[in-house]
Amino acid sequence: MRTPSHEQNRYFILFIDDYSRMTWVYFMREKSEVFKVFKKFKNLVEKQSGRSIKVLRSDRGKEYNNSEFDKFCEEEGIEHQTTVSYNSQQNGVSERKNRTVMEMARSMLQEKHLPKAFWAEAVYTAVYLLNRCPTKAVQNMTPIEAWSDKKPSAKHLRVFGSICYVHIPTEKRHKLEEKTEKGIFLGYNTQSKGYRIYNLTTKKLIISRDVEFDEDAMWNWDEEKVERQSVMIPKETHPQQQQEEGTDQAEMERRSQQAPGSQKATTIRRD
Repeated sequence: MRTPSHEQNRYFILFIDDYSRMTWVYFMREKSEVFKVFKKFKNLVEKQSGRSIKVLRSDRGKEYNNSEFDKFCEEEGIEHQTTVSYNSQQNGVSERKNRTVMEMARSMLQEKHLPKAFWAEAVYTAVYLLNRCPTKAVQNMTPIEAWSDKKPSAKHLRVFGSICYVHIPTEKRHKLEEKTEKGIFLGYNTQSKGYRIYNLTTKKLIISRDVEFDEDAMWNWDEEKVERQSVMIPKETHPQQQQEEGTDQAEMERRSQQAPGSQKATTIRRD
């Protein structure tokens, strides 16, 4: 990414389970971190599933094709498959997922007029949501359900980028101070089951579970104030009224005619 994230990352990598389509995302400051990230990912999923990674499919980037990476895969019994140069279709699952994630992230940022520096939060949220959406790969299940045998809940889902108010514990404020702090909702924290919030006062990312959301509002970055988002709702009319309005519109058009005149992903397969 040309714009570094809020935490100064410029790259991300996706790992996708070929069976369930469960996806994990990791962020990096340099591409050279791929090997370290893969070892971290491998340790996580093998402990979660009780199974070993058998096949790793990636492109032919230098971050994957080097002696250190090859030696590790050989020692761990992992078959490392690489795509032919300029033939990304060989890793179609990853390419499609990468494209979908980027499109979702871009749309979420644009919808609430968020700065590009929040791209990593948008990417993370896109992956989080896709893991909880039905997929054709596993019939009648979401990826996270196919991976963990646990049906996900949607009760906690909120509109990305919306204005929110974080409760300040009594012990952390004086009697006359505000009970809440204004922030922007930037996704979910899976470790503590909390929400990721950008605190508009401290300009820092925080994690909180005690949050109130205003999903129809967004932050005006130029004027530093909350704005409401208007939604146009079509007005319902009686059929006769529609006919009359259509006649009036046709007459108006007749008269008017008379007058002058918008990082590569990696797929894994488990046994």
